[in-house]
Amino acid sequence: MDSRPESSETQRNKCAACFRQYNKKEHLVEHMRVSFHSLHEPKCGICMKHCRSFDSLREHLIGPLPKIECAKAFNNGGCSLCLNVFDGPHALRIHRRTCQLSNTASSLVSRMSRLGLQNSTDIDPRAQGARLVALACKMVGGGSDGSLNICARVCLIDEDESIVFHSYVRPQIPVTNYRHETTGISPEHLKDAMPIKLAQKKIQDFLCNGEPLWKIRYRGERARILVGHRLDHDLESLGIEYPQILLRDTATYPPLMKTSKLSNSLKYLTQAYLGYEILTRVQDPYEECVAAMRLYSRMRGQSHGGDYASGSGEAQIRNSFAPWKQRELERMSPEELLQISGSDYYCWCLDS
Repeated sequence: MDSRPESSETQRNKCAACFRQYNKKEHLVEHMRVSFHSLHEPKCGICMKHCRSFDSLREHLIGPLPKIECAKAFNNGGCSLCLNVFDGPHALRIHRRTCQLSNTASSLVSRMSRLGLQNSTDIDPRAQGARLVALACKMVGGGSDGSLNICARVCLIDEDESIVFHSYVRPQIPVTNYRHETTGISPEHLKDAMPIKLAQKKIQDFLCNGEPLWKIRYRGERARILVGHRLDHDLESLGIEYPQILLRDTATYPPLMKTSKLSNSLKYLTQAYLGYEILTRVQDPYEECVAAMRLYSRMRGQSHGGDYASGSGEAQIRNSFAPWKQRELERMSPEELLQISGSDYYCWCLDS
């Protein structure tokens, strides 16, 4: 934190987002040019400071060295899940009834799916109108030492948490480690399982929804948005190619990443932002799909207001802080600079 005393000059050159102070306006403009602050960043509800991620905001409010004034107000009426601040303990209790979710429903379907009662051999026709789906795979080990990840089970759900497709799949190479303690998968499950090539085709056709890949990359009018955690690994294991523009990955979404810009585990994200635990015993893909979908819904439901185009992820292309506009930019106030600044990631609230 910058500990220099605030002169009238540095106060005028104080970033409206992170509150960093500069001696000269040109330094503030350069800071805004490279920092990509925007209205879409997580923001403290007390001092209004912007943070790059929710983990950074959590540290600001309840971390080892929080800001004292903010920590005091947050302790009185702050929600540890969504990190919003409410008018006292009573308002907070009312809010927590909807903010803290339960895994009761997902656990029930999860147990049924482990018993094979929800195993499907085709895409549920009732899901044809779904615009949003979540995917999760379970991997077994291949190769001489069992360290090669190969898909042996896949689950796809819609936004209502209903199973769209769920099946064990038979890999193309021999399985040398079933990882039964964590996956619950045994040789019997894969004996008559669907060939992975067939599962791949069914899922790819469902996701593309009748659109060719080349068209999806540019417009994607009918193709479905795909939600998940570490989607690159799941899609690679299935041999599916899907445009980045339609992926919503909770492992790589900047507001959900660590302060160090590394990925958080799905188990941590579910506990920290939804308020319940997952993957306590056998890892189940349905449970992971539900957690990823709920995290996506919570992030998408944020209301940032203002100029929504500023968080479109095209800030570098749009270049609001072009060098030839330097004089004009230096005449702007810190608040005006923030208003025209765009984030360097696509904010999920724009999906709404």
